[in-house]
Amino acid sequence: MSKNENREATIRQLYTELNKQGSNGEYEKALKSANKILALDQSEQKALQCKLVCLIQLSKFEEVLKFLDRTQPAYDCTFERAYCQYRLNQPEAAYKTIQESGVKPLPPNLKELMAQILYRLEKFEECFDLYRDIIKNTHDDYDDERTTNMSAVAANLCVEGSKKELPKLREDTYELTYNAACALAGKQQFPEAEKKLRTSEKLCREFLEEDGATEEDIMDEVAIIKVQLAYCLQMQGKSKEASAIYTDALKHKTNDQALTAVASNNLVVINKDQNMFDSKKKMKQATSEQAEHKLTSKQKKLIAFNNCLLALFTNQADCQLLASRLGNSYQDLEFQSLLIRVSQMAKDKKFKDAVELLQNYCKKQPKQELEVKFAIIQLQLLAGNRKAAVEILESLGEAKYRPGVVSALVTLYLGLDNKNAASNILKTAVEWYKKNKATAGGDLTDMWRQAASFHLRGGEAETAAKSLEELLRSNPTDMKILAQLVIAYAQFNPKKAQEASKKLPALETLATGAEIDALEATNWMMIAKAVKKKMPSSAGGKTDQSPGTPGSEM
Repeated sequence: MSKNENREATIRQLYTELNKQGSNGEYEKALKSANKILALDQSEQKALQCKLVCLIQLSKFEEVLKFLDRTQPAYDCTFERAYCQYRLNQPEAAYKTIQESGVKPLPPNLKELMAQILYRLEKFEECFDLYRDIIKNTHDDYDDERTTNMSAVAANLCVEGSKKELPKLREDTYELTYNAACALAGKQQFPEAEKKLRTSEKLCREFLEEDGATEEDIMDEVAIIKVQLAYCLQMQGKSKEASAIYTDALKHKTNDQALTAVASNNLVVINKDQNMFDSKKKMKQATSEQAEHKLTSKQKKLIAFNNCLLALFTNQADCQLLASRLGNSYQDLEFQSLLIRVSQMAKDKKFKDAVELLQNYCKKQPKQELEVKFAIIQLQLLAGNRKAAVEILESLGEAKYRPGVVSALVTLYLGLDNKNAASNILKTAVEWYKKNKATAGGDLTDMWRQAASFHLRGGEAETAAKSLEELLRSNPTDMKILAQLVIAYAQFNPKKAQEASKKLPALETLATGAEIDALEATNWMMIAKAVKKKMPSSAGGKTDQSPGTPGSEM
């Protein structure tokens, strides 16, 4: 027998062994057989294909990519390359491999893989359309699995707030019911989501018990349902119940790293600024490397943000570094990360540095000037620089007439013992709102009430009347406001007071004793104020301020 004949006989024998080993799932042995064949003849494409299959079955994905880089198989290896990239958490590379392969139309195996890649890349609309196409054109034993995957994509579309029109999907399995619940949670319909999750858990237990699963297996499977249920409870303000479920899920030691990360993060949120030692342990779990590739970009962003807040609460040395990384990684959180940094500086009494940092940011982002100025005001107040805070508030242009800003200015001016300035800001605010009714918007009731109360206490009846007039326009049936207005008019325009008093109901028509008491109390206070104004005290000193009108406190 010639040398070539011997080699061919050996190859045939090795193929026989390879076939048997592959059928038995003995992939290590099969890999050795394939390597022996390729050592005898590198052009053996079947052996090459078998080698790739064995490496994939053995999860040696990096080895597959290296092998493909140094070999030129005669057949198209787009699927093998893209699949290994996907399994190595390189979805972008896998997507590019398929896109640049030039394979059109995609065969079924590449379509299925592409759907999973699109899901990982969070291209949910494309993913949904592809699954719909696959389900429409494929009929095999995996139909239910594909429908479940499509419902998971639909749930993520709801979380994203997508406008895409979604069909009504089945809910006849616990997985489908779970995904439907997630879709409701994504739409902020938490009570409805809670009901579906409880149904999903019940269906899951029944299905697995019928299948003969152990309690351990059942606990593993329902863990994700329970954690999602806890989230829905948490969002409804039922933190105690949610906390118990999260804690129980973590005690169970699930292998799902994403689940562990989410439960740990949510417990940190519930803890807030309490139980910091436990929160630090939980955050370490939430930020573990194992969970990194399992979480969505939104989940990763929220966990990173909460990690920074926790570092701030616990005065961690790396707070500044974490906040800087947060701002660099997520542009939409740049300002929030900056606020965390300046808050840490304020804790360290580095107010000047914090203000400088905010001012530099404002130069780069002038659109956020207002927010930045408010942050600087807060820093100045923490540093005890009231005058500096007032100067910034006064420099806000028309924004200084916002009710909250007006209230802050009044409080600060009174703190600086400058009642005239406090009175003036209220007067100018009232005048500004009268001129800018169309653009002002919002409910200004509290501001009018505050202005009226302040000026009544200060004996400025005419100025108070202007605020009460605006207040009455927005509350025309409020007899208490009308009574205050009548008494205010009486101090500077008796004719107006008489006209306005005609609108007051007769005592016998008042609905309740409470209303009578309110009117009488108002009258007594205003008369007391008027009397004090006209009659100086016998000692020649200033009279005391009258108490405020009931319900009109600042």
